[in-house]
This record gives sequence, structure tokens and C-alpha cells, in this order.
Amino acid sequence: MICALLMCYLVFLVPTESCGKLCQAASNSKEKESSRPWGVCDGICVASSHCSQPCPPGTEGSMGFACRKQRWHKVTDTCCTLNAFNIFEEDSQSGNPFGGGGKVDEYARKSETIAGKLMQKCPADLSCAIRNIEQSPRLPGNIAFIVQLLHNISTALMADVEEAQMHQSYSSMANHVLNSSSISNWTFIPERNSSCVLLHSVNSFARKLLINKSPINISNTFIHTMGSIIAADDEGKNFTFSMRVNDTSRAVTGKVLMGREELQTAPSIFQIISIAFPTLGAILEASLLENVTVNGLVLSVILPPKFKRISLLFEKISKSEERKTECVGWDHLESRWDSQACQMVEESSQHAVCQCWPSKLFTSFSILMSRHTPVSPVLTFITYIGLGISICSLLICLSIEALVWGQVTKTEISYLRHLCIANVAATLLMADVWFIVASFLSGPVTHHKGCVAATFFIHFFYLSVFFWMLAKALLILYGVLIVFHTLPKSILVASLFSVGYGCPLIIAIITVGVTEPGKGYLRPEACWLNWDMTRALLAFVVPALAIVVVNLVTIMLVIIKTQRVATGSSMFQEVRAVLRISKNIAILTPLLGLTWGFGIATVIDNSSLVFHIIFSLLNAFQGFFILVFGTILDPKIREALKGRVTSAKRISRVSENLSSDFSRHPTKRPS
Repeated sequence: MICALLMCYLVFLVPTESCGKLCQAASNSKEKESSRPWGVCDGICVASSHCSQPCPPGTEGSMGFACRKQRWHKVTDTCCTLNAFNIFEEDSQSGNPFGGGGKVDEYARKSETIAGKLMQKCPADLSCAIRNIEQSPRLPGNIAFIVQLLHNISTALMADVEEAQMHQSYSSMANHVLNSSSISNWTFIPERNSSCVLLHSVNSFARKLLINKSPINISNTFIHTMGSIIAADDEGKNFTFSMRVNDTSRAVTGKVLMGREELQTAPSIFQIISIAFPTLGAILEASLLENVTVNGLVLSVILPPKFKRISLLFEKISKSEERKTECVGWDHLESRWDSQACQMVEESSQHAVCQCWPSKLFTSFSILMSRHTPVSPVLTFITYIGLGISICSLLICLSIEALVWGQVTKTEISYLRHLCIANVAATLLMADVWFIVASFLSGPVTHHKGCVAATFFIHFFYLSVFFWMLAKALLILYGVLIVFHTLPKSILVASLFSVGYGCPLIIAIITVGVTEPGKGYLRPEACWLNWDMTRALLAFVVPALAIVVVNLVTIMLVIIKTQRVATGSSMFQEVRAVLRISKNIAILTPLLGLTWGFGIATVIDNSSLVFHIIFSLLNAFQGFFILVFGTILDPKIREALKGRVTSAKRISRVSENLSSDFSRHPTKRPS
């Protein structure tokens, strides 16, 4: 018992690398611990409840479970076998890394870390811990232990590292936790940023590596380091990596390309170090629960500060042509991939060539594969043909409204109704125009400011379409529940414009103001509201679908209210006008709501191409729907158009008769 307490005491004195930081005692005595089942929760599974269980025998720590869908699911795991007493090779049999009780007391008193002791015991190559680390099981607790050890080693090194053997040992430790068989275990490490710490630690260690005349080439299965001394007047320098993502896959290549043009900006003689990771992209995704897929090697490049740009070639892991690819750099401060660090230079179904700008912020680069943006010629064709039809339909709609405005706006309610219809058509027309403008921009990376402007106006005008539909619903609700003539027309018009344009403007400004400073306003691949990082798209979808619900409820109230109005009453004409508006809303609202209902489905991971096609069809033909259901099917408009056509024919006939009479009886001019 005293021995166990002493061990716990020592572990807490080295919190940065011992399992004491990651684990908690499962029991106060071995008898209690052995009597409890491990890996099974005894309590009743209730939604949002949690429980903790001890690790299997021979390991320290605990496992945390959460109740989801009436079943216990493991969410955290700190089980580990490595500790301060078994990490060093020569002490693994004795269980004491310091040789005796006196040294334990001395070690405890000085509070030296395991990394510090490692640097003392084998400072030349760190080899005294390699064997036990490589033989340890890849448990979540062991992974976290090794990551913290690597971090402390890279931090403890103050001078340049000249010994290649030391870097070999460091890479071997990192290789152990980067193994493809350990990817799933990264998910259960409580410290979600452990993978980020690993990447930053390896890069920091590489910065301190000093290359002599001979190039370095340290190759492990899951981490490969190359380095060389280069002169600025060289013709160029390339590093080529070929690594397997797992034991069954074929090798994937990656290249660091430095041409003569890039070398001209560098110092006369400098060193470059590049590190390739085949599994780190998947590990970052698993540990951070990122909604992105890395589709190539992760390449870290250590360059002098004056080096402005570099070209990288990535072979794609997945050769799917339905997914869009983008070049990205790892932002180690925000722990996320950022498309601002790179731009795509060339792409094929097999490879992608990226031009990146390395800096203190961006050292590691890769390519991402979009999960839910299928690139299909069918979608492109439907979108542009549909937008053309939509724009033409909206122009016809506005022309008809202008042509018959005087005939169909004689009463106050009809005036307000057609005011709403005209603004719905105008705002959708402007949204379509800005959509076309955005499609001509190559993306947020090269045209960031243009994309922000286009996205802002698309967001604003599409929202305005829905808010003008809401204005129509509020108009009929006001007309049915109160009395139309209690407020002046000017106040009603001002209220409609406030709803139709004021509310969307406020939402659009708040959205861009909150998300753009953190570069979370735009999608990485297109000029539209971001979904994966900030969920900015909800600033459109939530108001739009809420308006759909409000409008449908309004229609139900109108139907119930108008059933009580007698046919011959004084309000009958106004009620008929209200019902015409309600019929219009009843048709257009579900169409608009259904459109953006499919729009939500398109942002769900692995959504079918069918959802994208249906959304593109409905979205592109909204202008046609408004022309048909908002204008052409309106009997008052058809009657007014018929009157205009009849009047035009009458005027034409009178003109022809006058012209005929003039030709038969020309007027004589006075002499």
C-alpha cells in the first residue's frame, strides 16, 4: 500500500508526461478494483447521462461513457501502461528508473520531468526509451503520454540538434503514435488538441535540426523527414515522398518543388527540411472531430523566413471526380485548415499542384476533399439554364406589373398586394444576378473581397424574397383580423418596406460582422455562406423556414376567419381580395420552403446527388414560379392585360382607318 502511494506521489510530481495527468484512480485498493467489471456501465442508460469505469487489468486510468439512443457509448479513454517507472529500457525490469529510494526522493524534490531525465540518461540519441515505447500498446492514454513527451523534448531543446541519431529516435516515437491502427484511439483522448500538439512538436523539433554537409533522409512508415543545404543560385530542388496510408493501400506520393524563381528570394545558402505524414490528416480529423477529409499527404516545410512561396504536388488518396479539391495550410493557432495559405495551380483526377505561402503561422500543408459538394455537369447545366429562365420570367413579371399597374391597384389592398409581388420579383432578380456574378469569381482564395460582397448581397436579396412573402402574410392577417382602413396607406407601405428590406439587412450585416473577422463567413470552395466551421448558412435557412411556417399558419387562420363572412356583406369584396393573396401565398410559400428544405439536405455529409439536382431545379426556376403563380394566374391581371390588348387593337384599327381615308381623300394644300 505504501509502495502504491509512493508511486502515485511520484506520478503527480511529473504531471506533464505521466499517466497521472491523464488518469484517475479507479479504486483505493486493488481488491475493490479487481472486483468491479471493466468496460461495462452498471447504471440505467438515460439520455445525457454519463458513467465511468476502470480500465482493464494491467492498465491505469478510466473509461468514460455517455448514454446515446438508449445505449452506452465510450467517449473518453485514459487507459495507459507507460509511466515514469517503465519507460526507460534499463529500468523496465526493476520498475524504478532512478536506481533507488534516495534517487526517487531526489527526483521528487527537484520535480524533474521525464523528458529532462531522458535528456540526462541518453542525450545523444534518446535511445534509452525507444524500445519500451515501440513495444507499448497504442492505447489512448499511451498515445497522450507519448505526445506530451515529444512536446516536452522539443521544448527542452534550446540549441541546434546536430545528431541525426537523435532525430531518428524522435521520429521513431512519433511514428509509433502515427500508426494507422491507432487512428480510432485518438478519438477517445480527452485532450482534443493532442494531434495539434504532436504536429507542432514535430515541426518545432525539425526547426532545431542542424544539417551539415550531408543531406538527411530519415524514413519511418508513418513519418518521413528529408533535409538538405541549398544555394540560392541552384537550378532547383525537389523532395519526393512515397508513403502508404495503411498496410493495405498502395503508396501515395507528395513532392516539395522549389524552382529557380522561388530560390531567388532566399538567402545565399540555407537549409530546408520537409516532413511527410500519410496518416496525420485522418488523425487530425478524428481527434478534433473535424468535418473535413484530407485527401493527400500532410507536408510540413521548414524554410528560412525570407522564403515567400513554395510549390507542392499532392497525389490524391481518393481519385473521385465528384468531389472538389482545395489546397490548404494548417493554422496552428486556431487548430484548423485554412484555404488562405494556398491556392490551386493545377488539378487532375490524380494530382493537385498547390502554391503555398509558408510562414510562422503556416508550416504544414495538404489538400482537402469536399464531402458534400458534388461537381456534376448536370448540376451546372440545370443551374445556368434555370437561372436564365428565372431571370427572363422575372423581367416579364415586372414588365406585366408595370403595364397593368394602373388597372390592378385601384383599391388599397390590391395596391399593397401588387407592391409585395413586384418587390418579391425584384429581390429575386437581384439575387439571381449576384449569383451569376459570384459564379464568375474563381473562389474565396483569389477573390476574397469580391466573394464577401457577392455572398452578402446574395444572402440579403434571398432573405428579402422570404421577408416580402412574410410581409404579404402579415398584410392579409392585418386585413382579416382588424380593419384595412384604420391606418394610412403610407404607414402600411413603410411597414412593408421595413419588414421586406430592413429585417434581411440587419441579419445579413450581423452575419458578416460576426463570422468574417474569423474567416468563417465563406465556404472554402465557393462564394456562399459557410457551413462546416461557423454554420453561417443557418442565418439564411432558419429565418426562411420560420417564415414558411408563419405563412402556412396565417393561411389557416384566414381560411377559418373568412368562412364566417356572408356573400352579400360589405366586407365581401375585401375578403375576396384577401383570399386571392392567400391563394398566392399558399402556392408560393411551400415551393420556396421545399426548395430550401432540399437546400439543407445538400449540406449533410454524403448526401445523394439527387438532392443536389432537385435543389438546383427548384432554386433555379423560382422566378418562373413567381411569374406563373403570382402574375399569370391572377384573374385581375389577365383581365387587365386583355383590356390592354383590346385597346391596342382598337387604336391600331382606328389608325389604319385614318390612314386609309387620308390616302383616298388627300387634303389639298393652299396655293
